[in-house]
Amino acid sequence: MSCNILIIEDNPTNMELMVYLLGAFGYEVSTATDGQEGIETALNQGPDLILCDLEMPRTDGYEVVTHLRAQSALPPIPIIAVTALAMVGDRDRVLACGFDGYISKPIYPESFVDQVEVFVPLHKRPARVTLSSDVISAQKPIPQPTRAAVLLVDDSVVNVDLIRSTLEPSGYAVISANNVAAAMDLAQHKSIDLILSDLHMSPESGLAFLQYVKADSRLRSIPFILMTASMADPPDGTEEKAFELGVARFLSRPIAPEQLLLEVEACLTDNRATNR
Repeated sequence: MSCNILIIEDNPTNMELMVYLLGAFGYEVSTATDGQEGIETALNQGPDLILCDLEMPRTDGYEVVTHLRAQSALPPIPIIAVTALAMVGDRDRVLACGFDGYISKPIYPESFVDQVEVFVPLHKRPARVTLSSDVISAQKPIPQPTRAAVLLVDDSVVNVDLIRSTLEPSGYAVISANNVAAAMDLAQHKSIDLILSDLHMSPESGLAFLQYVKADSRLRSIPFILMTASMADPPDGTEEKAFELGVARFLSRPIAPEQLLLEVEACLTDNRATNR
């Protein structure tokens, strides 16, 4: 049975980060951008867990938990405070008001899901990504790749930070750009081993960037991965067009860090074999 987590958060950057991380690890996520909407969503959906910011306009986190705890018809739901407050006594106040736990901001991608899963029963936790035996033995750690330079192109700071936190500890050098023009300049002046690009960017898309790269004789041999959010399906024919142009992988977000590492290393391995 899948586990649904309701996030009540008015900061778009924090919301995007939490949704991405939980989705990447298999959780179903519902969202509310203020306390009143959060109360209504909780009453209508009955989530398995609620992550609630404390400082919100109109209805703050304390009011949310007080209101929900007063609903006798609502089954007990763990409600976790997520807040930047770190004053002495804040934890005691949070727990006294009816919260079951406390996660401090800033949110760190490396530890956030583990912090949340403390409050999720084992039978409700999605299975973590299992690496298939024909790719890597489950008894062995993910192999440390030969250092390679990855050009990361994305106009979302959150996405850039997440991918950096996945690739850099595994030995990759990550160079980033937030638009196609800047990315083309970097690709033409830096030594790049792989390009990892978002599909939906402004003013030009990742598909346009792929077209530019494959039209440049100096760049066309660089393996190219396109990524897109699964909740915003690409227009009809986009994926087919990308493969016609020569994309190596077309991946959907959210993607577990372990899987992203495997896809990147597989692209580099395939490219090395092709160019021998």
